[in-house]
Formats: sequence, C-alpha cells, structure tokens
Amino acid sequence: MADSEKNIRAFLAIDPPEDILQAMSRLQEKLMREIGGRISWTKPQGQHLTLKFFGDISTEDVKNICSAVQNRVTSEPSLNLKIEKLGVFPDARRPRVIWCGVTGDVENLSVLQRQLDSDFAGICFPGEDRPFQAHLTLGRIKDSRGLTGINEALKKYSAFAAGEFNCTELILFQSKLSPQGAVYTKLAEFALGGK
Repeated sequence: MADSEKNIRAFLAIDPPEDILQAMSRLQEKLMREIGGRISWTKPQGQHLTLKFFGDISTEDVKNICSAVQNRVTSEPSLNLKIEKLGVFPDARRPRVIWCGVTGDVENLSVLQRQLDSDFAGICFPGEDRPFQAHLTLGRIKDSRGLTGINEALKKYSAFAAGEFNCTELILFQSKLSPQGAVYTKLAEFALGGK
C-alpha cells in the first residue's frame, strides 16, 4: 500500500461525557489565568482519553483496526472512571504536559490498553515504548522558560474532581488538522461487552 493512501490521521480513545468536559474547561480557564508562559491549551472537544495513536493510516488499516478492536471489546465489561487531580508530565521540574488524571477502574483499563496494543502490533502497529498512563491533556507547554505559577496551581488543584462516568464504548476518531485546530470525526464506535 502506497504511503500516499495513508491519509487518515486516527486514534482510539474514550470520549468523556459533556459534564466532565465542562468541569475540565472551567478548571482550564482558571489555569489560563494562574499559569504564565508559552502553553498551547487543548480545546474541550479535543480532550479524549487516548488509548492508541495510529498516525496516518489507510482505509484498509481502518478496517483491520476496527476488526481487532471489535474482537477484543466484546468480552470486556464497562469501566467506571473518575476524572480528577491535576498533574504534569514528565515532572514538575521539566513540565511538558498539563493533565487531569484518571482513577477508578484504571487497572482494568490499563490491561485492556495493553491487550489492544498487542493486538495492534499483530497488524503492523508497533507497541508503545512508554507505559500507559490514563490522562486527559489540558495543555502542552511549548517552552518551560518563563513558565510561572505551575507549582502553585498543582498544589491548589491537587484535589480537583471533574466527576465520574461509566465508559461503555471506545471510539476510533479521525483527526483533521486545520489552522483553527484539529477537527475530530468518529470513524467507528465499539461497545464494551458487545452491547
């Protein structure tokens, strides 16, 4: 398959419900006022709990991915997830990403993510080098020089809680980049437990 046909930028993710995205958006607005520096803030509609980023793929790849996910999730129960806590990757000394954490059925989610990663490796998508850390990205720090207020914000919002939800599906998204930011389209939805 020619690379030119690999024109679908795709990822597999969990889409949090609107009330959680709104709570995160309110937190983000506070952070924008309290943290100074060169930060690219994620739009609320761009906040997904990503399980696998595929990059640019073909329509044939989409079919293979859908088949692999469907086979895997039919026996998986729904997941009760909580979106809470504020943190940074890799650490507070060299922050690159500001995120909200995920708690609840995270161990089951991590197992599912590892199994899917292994399934995808079988269809020519290499496994991840880094261990999976469930999170939702609030912002990406472009340059940590001149960054102010980050440590204060981490302390202030350490007990932040956006809410909890029952995750009943995984979604394969297409991401189209535009000058206004990425535009997301659902390519396929996969019900956990085959419901």
